Amino acid sequence: MQILIRHGRVLDPESGMDRITDLLIEDGKVTRIGDDLTFPAPKRRQVAMAVGGKGDVSSDDSTVIDASGMWVMPGLVDLHVHLRDPGLTYKEDIGTGSEAGARGGYTTICAMPNTRPVVDTPDKVNYVRFKAAALSSIHVMQIGAITKGQKGEELADIQGMVDAGSPAISEDGKSVMDARLALEAFRMAERLKIPVCAHCEDKNLVNGGVVNDDANAVRLKLPGITNSTEDVITARDLVLAAETGAHLHLCHVSTKGAVEMIRVAKAHGVHVTAEVCPHHFSMTSDDIPSDNPQYKMNPPLRTKEDQQALIEGLKDGTIDCIATDHAPHAANEKFGSMKTCAFGIVGLETAVALTVTKLVEPGILTPLEMARAMSTAPAKAFDLMNQYGDGKIAEGNPADIVIIDPAKEWVVDKRKFASKGTNTPFDGWKVRGRVKCTICDGEIVFRDE
Repeated sequence: MQILIRHGRVLDPESGMDRITDLLIEDGKVTRIGDDLTFPAPKRRQVAMAVGGKGDVSSDDSTVIDASGMWVMPGLVDLHVHLRDPGLTYKEDIGTGSEAGARGGYTTICAMPNTRPVVDTPDKVNYVRFKAAALSSIHVMQIGAITKGQKGEELADIQGMVDAGSPAISEDGKSVMDARLALEAFRMAERLKIPVCAHCEDKNLVNGGVVNDDANAVRLKLPGITNSTEDVITARDLVLAAETGAHLHLCHVSTKGAVEMIRVAKAHGVHVTAEVCPHHFSMTSDDIPSDNPQYKMNPPLRTKEDQQALIEGLKDGTIDCIATDHAPHAANEKFGSMKTCAFGIVGLETAVALTVTKLVEPGILTPLEMARAMSTAPAKAFDLMNQYGDGKIAEGNPADIVIIDPAKEWVVDKRKFASKGTNTPFDGWKVRGRVKCTICDGEIVFRDE
């Protein structure tokens, strides 16, 4: 199949490209980047086809996409997704989660291992890999658990899972509280040259909290979660990374203290990368209207001071990338009081719009910086750029591309999500920035009708 993308603003952070030009895709790869491109002569017969722009045309083996006024970026990469498969497929499965990813502009998503059973063996990694090959139109990578059953007692078969394709290890949903065992995991990760993805939460400090521990917790009459809950483990894991030389990747950073510690650690040469979620830079605890389960997430929405630190950290590179922490739940699990409902919200289908609306439109990030935070930087963090070509647009590179209309206004409607999960506080929000087309391995896997 051939695809010609015309007149788009091509944004490639790896090369620094930011210009209006054309892309030619043939047999799954980008073959040419330049102005006024055409198909090779034998392939030029075309008929009308609605792909995204009104000038789009196609034949059986060629498609032209008019991307005028749109951004053409490397396919987005999400390092933090919960697909709930195996065992919790009533919440989400590999097929629906991947479709949600494609609609959100993602061509690669990395699934966390806190499923039932926990993904803690090579066989379970292979289960996800084979199922994704059959059901997913985008790339799915399965992160392996740090400990067996995520019980925090004994290391899982990390070597075997890496050999089966795991790009990283994580105990996401909790921390490995035993510091000695955590140190052992860091040493193993350094030997295998993979990141340790840390959910930083001292369970002894949670104390039943469900929202941030500030004046809003008092207003809502709900128990609070202190910043120290995250900061204590952040500090510990940075020390372990410094001691072992391992790559630490900090998940869903939410506190000012964590940002400051990461900044200092990077200045001292610690191998650390970090992610922030759209909900944490889009809202604060002030935005929680009532005891509403749709606003319950872990870490919780923090203060404006924390939010500003996250935004500044993303802008100056202290925080490397944006990840969704897409966490779908069944409706009955997000019902009632925040004291009893599940933590987490979905994010794959709203991340682009929230980033455009909250960061690009106000001038905090440029479009090129957005592409870096959502594609190039996460690909580099997990070494996906070197291994698979993720995160860049270049001649000869696999054609993983997203086309975004930055001016398109739309209203979030959870009833239209591809995900099984509709747990979101953004339902009804008017946002700007719409994914118009997602191309993975040279095939159109989503187009906005």
